[in-house]
Amino acid sequence: MQVLPSRNVLGGELQECGRDPLTGFYRNGCCETGPDDHGTHVVCAVMTAAFLDYTASKGNDLTTPRPGFRFPGLALGDRWCLCVSRWKEALDGGVAPPVVLEATHERALRAVSLDDLQAHAHTG
Repeated sequence: MQVLPSRNVLGGELQECGRDPLTGFYRNGCCETGPDDHGTHVVCAVMTAAFLDYTASKGNDLTTPRPGFRFPGLALGDRWCLCVSRWKEALDGGVAPPVVLEATHERALRAVSLDDLQAHAHTG
């Protein structure tokens, strides 16, 4: 049986989010998901100061390295596969980071609208 490639929110093949730092629930550079990914890390986001401060204020410090989890700590401009629920929470709080649509898994559409994602599309 042939395994089909994952799809992005635009309907195309899911593109890589980032390798420096290496992101993705499976640490393969893509925002793929599966049964073990309880956080649904499917939104490829570009880190901003406002978002990093916001998520730290919610108890999820993304700037401090955690080698035991193969987590290098994030800096401004890094691409990272975020939990869709955290991105939605940041959206509601007015600090949603930009999204790389081609690298955001279609599963994100179960929690957020394509219009919201497109309104925050990364353009660089």
